[in-house]
Amino acid sequence: MVIYTITKKTKYHAKQTVPDIFIFNLSVVDLLFLLGMPFLIHQLLGNGSWCFGTTMCTVITTLDSNSQIVSTYILTVMTLDRYLATVHPIRFNYVRTPCVATAVVGLVWALSLLTVVPVWLYAGLMPLPGDLVGCALLLPDPAVDIYWFTLYQFVLAFALPLLIICVVFFKILQHVSASVAPLPPRSLRVRTKKVTRMAVAICLAFFICWAPYYILQLVHLGVQNPSPAFSYGYTVAISMGYANSCINPLLYISLSETFKRQLIAAMRPIHRKFRVHHTSSTEGSVSLRLAPEGLQQDQSSREPLPSNMAAH
Repeated sequence: MVIYTITKKTKYHAKQTVPDIFIFNLSVVDLLFLLGMPFLIHQLLGNGSWCFGTTMCTVITTLDSNSQIVSTYILTVMTLDRYLATVHPIRFNYVRTPCVATAVVGLVWALSLLTVVPVWLYAGLMPLPGDLVGCALLLPDPAVDIYWFTLYQFVLAFALPLLIICVVFFKILQHVSASVAPLPPRSLRVRTKKVTRMAVAICLAFFICWAPYYILQLVHLGVQNPSPAFSYGYTVAISMGYANSCINPLLYISLSETFKRQLIAAMRPIHRKFRVHHTSSTEGSVSLRLAPEGLQQDQSSREPLPSNMAAH
């Protein structure tokens, strides 16, 4: 819905904003991340066995890692954009353009792909009891390499972006509390405040959902034989990471009145097509165009019932 709404806005030649570009790419990342979830669920239910081949093992593992990292990088860039919009709304206005935002997002994707090169190189199949195979990272020297890989992933995908985001938001709050500069127009201030609020909510949701996973990853380095409770907590932490990709669209819709209006505008043509097709299929030759004007308005203003949609 998020991707369709922003694409529909562009199709009608509406002006695409910098937040639109960030949210669109973040939604694409969330979708790619969730596309790999059925494969991982299948592996979990099969006690670690993998039946999709070596190529799919490499692709799904790399896609999973890349989605985690690129999400963090986009959120970091989004936070920097909020800093420019709040602290320097006029001075750096020439930088905050859709073209620059697109170029930055492209750079973020390239940097993320570079970061997951180790995953691409070492993802593969390992033998399991009972002539089964599992999909995992086959590091050359697991005893040593897993230590460095965990730290590598923790710093680049979590700790460093978190530090940057916290510092930037601190600077924003510091500026807002001590600002004596001439204020921009009220409409711009209101919009900046709403978009900043949404950015803060998205960043908080991301780090709340992913912090348990990365913390348990570090703890696991010192645990030789994980207890059932630790393994259960680790599974819950992974589930929270996937849940983050599911709640992002809800945050966009609940925190942005502008996005709500764009969503309704994008979905209206689909609703009209459904009403026309549903009416023509249930009333034979009678169409909405032959109905009285008042009836047309009454029908078009109602939402179709779930039972009608199910029957249709």
